[in-house]
Amino acid sequence: MPTMMRVRRTVRQQMPRERFLMGREVSSGVDASLGGCHHDAIFLRTVTKVVPKSPNILFLMSDEHRYDVAGFAGDPVIRTPTLDWLAETGAVFGNAYTPSPVCIPARQSLMSGQLPQTSGCLRYGQDLLPGHETFARTLARHGYATVACGKLHHRGADQMQGWTRRIGSDTTIGADAVDNPASEFAERVPSLATVKWSDAKEVKRAGIGRGPLVAQDEYTLTGALDFIEEFFTDPYYDRPNREQPVLLKVSLNQPHYPYFADEERFTHYLNRVTPYLNQPVSEHPFLAQRQVRPGIDATEVEIRRATAAYYAMVENVDAMFGQVLKALQHQGQDLDDWVIVYTADHGEMLGQHGIWEKQKFYEASARVPLIIRSPQHFGGSHIDANVNLCDLYATLCELAAHPVPDGLDSRSLVPLMRGEPADWSDESVSHFGDTNLMIKQGHLKYQYYGEAMPEVLFDLHADPSEERDFVAAPEYREVLAQFRSRRAALGYGPDADPGYRNAGYPEVQPMVRGRS
Repeated sequence: MPTMMRVRRTVRQQMPRERFLMGREVSSGVDASLGGCHHDAIFLRTVTKVVPKSPNILFLMSDEHRYDVAGFAGDPVIRTPTLDWLAETGAVFGNAYTPSPVCIPARQSLMSGQLPQTSGCLRYGQDLLPGHETFARTLARHGYATVACGKLHHRGADQMQGWTRRIGSDTTIGADAVDNPASEFAERVPSLATVKWSDAKEVKRAGIGRGPLVAQDEYTLTGALDFIEEFFTDPYYDRPNREQPVLLKVSLNQPHYPYFADEERFTHYLNRVTPYLNQPVSEHPFLAQRQVRPGIDATEVEIRRATAAYYAMVENVDAMFGQVLKALQHQGQDLDDWVIVYTADHGEMLGQHGIWEKQKFYEASARVPLIIRSPQHFGGSHIDANVNLCDLYATLCELAAHPVPDGLDSRSLVPLMRGEPADWSDESVSHFGDTNLMIKQGHLKYQYYGEAMPEVLFDLHADPSEERDFVAAPEYREVLAQFRSRRAALGYGPDADPGYRNAGYPEVQPMVRGRS
């Protein structure tokens, strides 16, 4: 069990700014209209309506952001002042993992607080069934205005999933969600074989440019800024809006490929980045898939250009989120009163191990940045426990002081943020497809790829680069048996539990305590 750093608590003594402004402006309006008559009575009656409410929540999310490409993560090249400020004043989770290293399953698990095996969304294109409980639906039921700006990546019939308002152009319904789709519907969806897309082509075409995802992100940012002005400014009296709390999600496509960036940022990073070249490639049949070989599939110059463009897109994401925070402050919002979350759906291999993009259980693909800043939990704490994006459901419910629904694979991170001793099951689980499973316990990472492929066991203490497989090492025999037992309990393998329902949190205890 890693040692948690106790979070410094900040106690605010002054009256909340919103309450102060409301009382001041209402009373002055009374003076003007009634000549000061009954000033005290009306003022007190107005103030009694200002009741304590759940905190506003800002959920910032990017796509394919590698966990270590950030200033707060120690990267000496990248410029991320917004994320660095959040990390300096919030809680950084250094071992946060995606429930799936592919876009849609990861996002469905994030929304539902359930692992893919629990929710049934195991592959790209599989969405939650209409009406499935999500953290947006739960908070909306408890009085939140739930507003999503930008990429949600829903492809099912339920395009809202509990959001009461959506802003952006990311609305797509896949063929699987349409009953008896007409033949012309299928004809409009090109297959990958027709497109002839490849990872290598994405690397080779990287450089200066304005890709379609950047344009969508600019549209998302404009919508978010317009909403903030609308929500927090009364159109008639120019004063703080209603007391309804808001859950505002701003979700960007970047730094997801295509790897295009503006000239200034691209040029800045071109000769500063250190691309992954001459990487050792795994002999495992799954981990070796989708290689982009330097000098064969792409030149070293092209790989450098793709790396520089990726860094530039990360900086652009940081700048856009900075505009969102400034817009809130411009509307008189004290960010110390907000819960602010930043994360990504999964990471980016960026050429490490010879692989680009995602779909692997390597750290670069499965591990994600995660920062939570809240009114009660300041102090720049760093938490090393293994956590999962599924855990954000229970965390947001606790921070909003609302009950957590049953049947989730979600554990509240609030005790870890407080630095309080907790019997934390130091585990994170990730799925990919119907057969692939990762279980991270302590510093050990077990991977299962079905009976046709060998298992994999990484020890991140002995081998942080994940270049050695310890699955056949005699000293790990007992650990491997424990992982296999847990795998079966999670519904995988020939001895899978036929009665699997969920991951069993919080009752499940860590079986791997780690090796010193």
